[in-house]
Amino acid sequence: MDNNELLDNLKLIVGDTQVRIGEPMNIHTTFRIGGCADYYVQPSSIEELQSLIRFLNKSDIEYCVIGNGSNLLVSDKGIRGVVIQLSDTFDEVEYIDDVTVKVMSGMMLSRLGNKLADKGLAGFEFATGIPGSVGGAVRMNAGAYGGEIKDIIVSADVLDRSGRLISLSRDELELGYRTSCIAAMDYIVVSAVFRLQKGDTDTIKALIKELAVKRRTKQPLEYPSAGSTFKRPQGFFAAKLIEDAGLKGVSVGGAMVSEKHSGFVVNAGNATAKDVCMLTDMVKDKVKQQSGVDLELEVIKLGDFS
Repeated sequence: MDNNELLDNLKLIVGDTQVRIGEPMNIHTTFRIGGCADYYVQPSSIEELQSLIRFLNKSDIEYCVIGNGSNLLVSDKGIRGVVIQLSDTFDEVEYIDDVTVKVMSGMMLSRLGNKLADKGLAGFEFATGIPGSVGGAVRMNAGAYGGEIKDIIVSADVLDRSGRLISLSRDELELGYRTSCIAAMDYIVVSAVFRLQKGDTDTIKALIKELAVKRRTKQPLEYPSAGSTFKRPQGFFAAKLIEDAGLKGVSVGGAMVSEKHSGFVVNAGNATAKDVCMLTDMVKDKVKQQSGVDLELEVIKLGDFS
């Protein structure tokens, strides 16, 4: 299939205005890093997403799905094939009962948290400051300040690689520390059901504000980043290991280990994906030498890193 035929088919499925060619990915990730995607597509419904997946599979065209781009490092070479972005269109909330909500995967966690607070629903405060979408949060079992998605999730609807819609219970999601079956099975999250508790709106909003102040105080929010760069090793804290290895403030090109929180690699100025990879490899090597602990990236790489 030539490029013109592919473009025509993509537009036929999602509409002319929802397809872009050669889209710079640095504007779609919180790291503000990355080359161009060959095609950037934004479906507006589950049906469009299913049709898109089936067409791409049938045509043997590579694709990946992103939300807010908050936990991603995109290659300087960009991404071949099609990038499907859900965060701007999949953002509806359905109130099932007094404490249960069904949320589309593209909704930002901050927006959802504020909506739930307005309804007097407690239990989501921990996630409200995480700069991601519901789909990414379910995929990674996002957590902060003592809370995790697995504490409040009831189920999730996903698409498999054939475009089939499947409902998975909390147990079937196999939620662990920053992991789930979503990545292992290559599923696409389209919605999630959360069960919360009734609470006082003012109290909930006060807690959200308190956690936001903690984030601003302890995390390098003044720089673009992908959030916590490394997973927490069992029995240790990544930031402490990195600091003990003398790496706070160390940089490669425009990438730097944050001086405020060593667990963050930040884009201190025009960093490239190559800069980030060289720096994270250095961090892993030095920490291994210093403490004997193997650090594992929490950030997901997309594109060609060969």
